[in-house]
Amino acid sequence: MDIKVLKDKASLAGAAAAEAATSIRRAIADKGAARIIAATGASQFEFLDALTAMPDIDWKQVEMFHLDEYIGLPLSHPASFRSYLLNRLINKVGIARYHLLDGESDPASVAREVGAKLASAPIDVAFVGIGENGHLAFNDPPADFETEEPYLVVHLDEACRRQQMGEGWFATLADVPLTALSMSVRQILKAQEIICIVPDARKAWAVAACFEGEISPRAPASILRTHPRCTVYLDNESAALLTSARPTI
Repeated sequence: MDIKVLKDKASLAGAAAAEAATSIRRAIADKGAARIIAATGASQFEFLDALTAMPDIDWKQVEMFHLDEYIGLPLSHPASFRSYLLNRLINKVGIARYHLLDGESDPASVAREVGAKLASAPIDVAFVGIGENGHLAFNDPPADFETEEPYLVVHLDEACRRQQMGEGWFATLADVPLTALSMSVRQILKAQEIICIVPDARKAWAVAACFEGEISPRAPASILRTHPRCTVYLDNESAALLTSARPTI
């Protein structure tokens, strides 16, 4: 795993987007298409803005999968990750092939159907973030590191739900759903390349726990350290609690 520290959120987003664009272009050049996994949440705003502004990406040759979604939340809700991706990525660049997780349908059926499509061919690059509690997708601690199922129905812990409220997606904690659909940890690790985007001071504890502590289900994103082609992009604020020297780029 390679950790890169940028001076601020804008620099982080630009550097991560440049690597992501290169990976997508390479996959299209080599195979005629690229399969990607897209993350959501407040931490991805600047990255997606930078990525969608990158030149010379043939987005019509990109097939996109969805990391996670709340169960029972309508598409019209401001916190809907389906709506987020439609507005910030899919419709913005014209992705024609995409697979969103419908949290309003039967969760087991959605997990099975989208999971089968996801597992049908390799993923070229996955974009992920990590949560304030160290979660990867919606795999809160202790995460399941063993299941081979592509998608899971998961219960969201209070720390995760408080983060969603704190980011402004919900007015109260009681409004945050208790369950979600999430891509499994092992499925994320099957991506040929992973780009992890983690800005902001509020992620500093999780960054230190996951990238300098024990690799453990108690710190779900720590598993990224086992991936042969994972690059983590931090800013000075999210890297503040790392003890090993990480020169700012």
